[in-house]
Amino acid sequence: MTSRRGVARPLRLGPRAVTALVLISVVGVLAFGWPLLADSSAAVTSHAADAPWLFAALLPLLVAVVVATISDDGMDAKAVAMLGVLAAVGAALRPLGAGTAGLEPMFFLMVLSGRVLGPGFGFVLGSVTMFASALLTGGVGPWMPFQMLSMGWFAMGAGLLPGPDRLRGRAELLMLSAYGFLAAFAYGTVMNLYGWPIVAGPTGASFVPGDPVHENLVRFAAYVLATSLGWDLGRASLTVVLTLTVGGTLLKALRRATRRANFEAQVTFEAPAGSRDGEAPHRT
Repeated sequence: MTSRRGVARPLRLGPRAVTALVLISVVGVLAFGWPLLADSSAAVTSHAADAPWLFAALLPLLVAVVVATISDDGMDAKAVAMLGVLAAVGAALRPLGAGTAGLEPMFFLMVLSGRVLGPGFGFVLGSVTMFASALLTGGVGPWMPFQMLSMGWFAMGAGLLPGPDRLRGRAELLMLSAYGFLAAFAYGTVMNLYGWPIVAGPTGASFVPGDPVHENLVRFAAYVLATSLGWDLGRASLTVVLTLTVGGTLLKALRRATRRANFEAQVTFEAPAGSRDGEAPHRT
């Protein structure tokens, strides 16, 4: 089977890659949410103790996604090299806006890269980029594996958007901008869930161990509105602006690079028209 010439399609998810991604996501949801289920007598409801275990589980699962995607799609090392290049660029972009009203340019790169690479490689790219940026900026701590998961979900979502083979031009950029805007808020909300149990919030917005889940979630919503809404708005707005202004050019460059990296390229052997039986087929 051959892919259409000149069209770079996102990598498809095979059953093994889907299994690995589902397993990662289940582990991630449990890691973020277990304090909500902790008993009131629990001595620890922070993530300082479970972060090393989450990181240890995350790394082999990321490798499993890469191996499964390569196995299912028959890619070569150039595709993995491109993943590394994009992760390095994303890690270099993060310090440019860190600490400045939530203006983080790496988010728009994750949206566009996830769109081009597909959900599997998008998840790996988001996670690896956050890991590399933590090493670059000295931001290594118990929050790091949670940031890796959140950014992985962020980039994976872009790869799951509809119309990867058909939707192009302004309509695609508008869709990616809308996704980036909403997903930037979602990223901030998920990361708030990480820190909320250990940070004293405003009155009526603090975590109360052992309280019913729905009551704590109401407090959590109040905490998000009171503490991070403005920061998330800056991140979301910059993602939209960059996607609409330079997104078209970058999408074309990424798709051109994926074609050269032989994404979705399969080697097939076809007999030339009019060849005689027993004649060696030519390679395409």
